[in-house]
Amino acid sequence: MPSFEYSKFDPSQGFSPQSADDLFDQFSEFMMDYGDEVLDSLEQWEEDNPDVVDMLMKQGYVEKDREGKFRVTPKGLKRVENKALESLFNIQNKDKMGRHETEFRGAGQVKMDESKKYEFGDPVGNLNMHETLKNAIHRQGGGSPVHISEDDLEIYETEYQTSCATVVLIDMSGSMMRYGKYASAKKVAMALQALVRSRYQSDFLQIVGFYTYATAMTERDLLNSAPKQVSIFDPQVSLRVSLDNPPAFVPEHFTNIQAGLQFARRILKKQPAQNQQIICITDGEPTAHIEGREIVLLYPPAERTARATLSEVKKCKNAGIQISSFALIEDYFYYGLVNFVEQMAQVSGGISATCNAQDMGNMVVNSFVKGRKKRSRV
Repeated sequence: MPSFEYSKFDPSQGFSPQSADDLFDQFSEFMMDYGDEVLDSLEQWEEDNPDVVDMLMKQGYVEKDREGKFRVTPKGLKRVENKALESLFNIQNKDKMGRHETEFRGAGQVKMDESKKYEFGDPVGNLNMHETLKNAIHRQGGGSPVHISEDDLEIYETEYQTSCATVVLIDMSGSMMRYGKYASAKKVAMALQALVRSRYQSDFLQIVGFYTYATAMTERDLLNSAPKQVSIFDPQVSLRVSLDNPPAFVPEHFTNIQAGLQFARRILKKQPAQNQQIICITDGEPTAHIEGREIVLLYPPAERTARATLSEVKKCKNAGIQISSFALIEDYFYYGLVNFVEQMAQVSGGISATCNAQDMGNMVVNSFVKGRKKRSRV
């Protein structure tokens, strides 16, 4: 029989079933799936459990805006991102993070084990004192004091490091709600934001959601977002939507990868970083594309849409942008998607990978960290 030890109850120690941190972490998990709809539930909580809401507000995780609506504070947003990064690397079990490494040597921040002879212009802060003294002693044959000449100087080699401009495209079509796919994609994107803020401050990162249209998202927009709800259920769809004069009702749950890539290419065109990449996370073949000033919605997926999307992939390649595509596969129904992302990789010369929602995080972050290995001449 197991043995138990009891202690006398101390009434001065109040009972708290959950700390504000744990409560907010659970709350943010629901937001990953359902977006800002979860914030509306706080109004009901405020009536039924005012102490709980008060605890979250005192801790600085949620607040009310001018209209009296609840929203997550910058402190809460930062906690969500850091927790996403922490959980990702707990799974990945990496003990150390680096920076975007290349095969080039040059001025950088990471010291190599080997050293080289000092050349005019090399940073003296990287001086290898041990090797320098050894050279001086060997040259003068021992004795003291040791006289160091310029020929004795050796400096540590460093890795040439590059900044990188990245756009992460996240599929917001209706099917992303299933199997927790959208929540997993959001966690990866938020982990990347925390990673850039802590490790890659010189990098540029933009999150773009694509569905029937494509939209840039701030950190708060991403946390509040959810997939677009399916609004038409016809087995076959063939529609045209004017971009200049759209109708009152536009079904938004379609998959317009072309619009996402086009938007990303325009964003990256404004960035000075030579290393540029697009990371695309999707769970379906494209079912929408742009023709002139119209969006064409076609279901089931059509060859015509695939050609238009691959044409945009080619434009990204010609602009020097690397594309990494991650297809979320949950069952046999998605084999057509596998073929399409492989075509994207063939056209772009980039990367295609198939994975499930649980394994996606490691693959996306590894792709981001490797970045592009290219050095410009100065």
